[in-house]
Amino acid sequence: MKKLLVLTLVIAALAVAGAAWAGPVQGVTDTEIKIGQWGPQTGPAALWGAVARGTGVYFDLLNAEGGINGRKIKYFLRDDGYNPNRTKAIAKELWEQEKIWGFACGVGTSPGMAVMPYIIKNNIPWVGMATGSPHWTQPLKKTIFGVYPLYPDEAQILTSYAIDTLGKKKIAFFYQNDDYGKGGLDGCLRELKKRGMKLAADVPVEVGETDLASHVMKLKKAGADAVIMWVYPKHAAIMLGTAAKLGYRPQWMACSTLSDVALMFKITKGLWKGMIFGNFAELPDSTSKLMLKYHRAQQKYAPKERWGVFFYAGFGFVEPMVEGIKRAGKDLSVDNFVKAMETLKDFQGIMGPITYSAERRQGIKQVFLAKCEPDIMMVKGKKITYGKGKRLSDWLKLD
Repeated sequence: MKKLLVLTLVIAALAVAGAAWAGPVQGVTDTEIKIGQWGPQTGPAALWGAVARGTGVYFDLLNAEGGINGRKIKYFLRDDGYNPNRTKAIAKELWEQEKIWGFACGVGTSPGMAVMPYIIKNNIPWVGMATGSPHWTQPLKKTIFGVYPLYPDEAQILTSYAIDTLGKKKIAFFYQNDDYGKGGLDGCLRELKKRGMKLAADVPVEVGETDLASHVMKLKKAGADAVIMWVYPKHAAIMLGTAAKLGYRPQWMACSTLSDVALMFKITKGLWKGMIFGNFAELPDSTSKLMLKYHRAQQKYAPKERWGVFFYAGFGFVEPMVEGIKRAGKDLSVDNFVKAMETLKDFQGIMGPITYSAERRQGIKQVFLAKCEPDIMMVKGKKITYGKGKRLSDWLKLD
């Protein structure tokens, strides 16, 4: 009888031990977690590359504080130049050669679409893609968690604001001719259809185009009194410069992908003044404790970087990933991490409230609107004019 009791206790102990130790997990040791990201450090969308560098500083901060559950983050950043073919090669290299555990962020709808099948096939955690395309979360994918508000929803909110608050009658849409731009266009069309209105003009642009005179003329000829832009920063700057030369001055509005107001004011030489744009995170001059903490981290670990939305978005997009890792504890298996992520409800970092569940992978469903206004600061005794965001609304979401 005693032997049977001992045997039973041994079996029970082994079962508990087996449950506590799920075996080795790629990219995870007792002291380290390997996380990778791609981002356009060069190429037409290089200004968005600051997102990935911001993530690196966020991980530097976490590591300096002791890591997550005793593990430090080993971060791998690769430049894909906003080229989907390069993104695919990078994802494969990081997973198969560097043996990372998961992916953070990643700028661009087309680059992300190029690697999503590979990520799903290999059951890789991926959190905070820096794009508001519905593809990541609709339909639900087990290991993929979106943070960015959906482009169609944001465009619908901007369209509604143009009509109801600004009193605009003819809305036009200037967009990048891919899933990124078309996502915004879909939202604008959805809102107009609901009101029995039609788009004054929809004007697409290819990534490689630089002469936008004909694009401006199409908008001008349509008589659009408000134009919503869903393009990358370079095209936005070219569009405003060309429109100014041709005497076309509608109310310009922009996606949150162009919400780095100080940068956009600078590269448009002040033409960003009056721009109304969507926002997914705190404004740069926020005095929240978390923003101030992140700003100090930037000054310490990357003093040459410019503090702006594109940079600190790299913190915000991975905040929920870090929270999920914390909640998963020592067992960082994919299944345990997914379960931990599904417990986030109204999680608040520097972005809007984030919620996930077994049926939901879209973290943020709200944006707020702001307007660019010029301001003056003193730099080495000289007055410098820069663009500053003035908040126009609370967090907005569709009914």
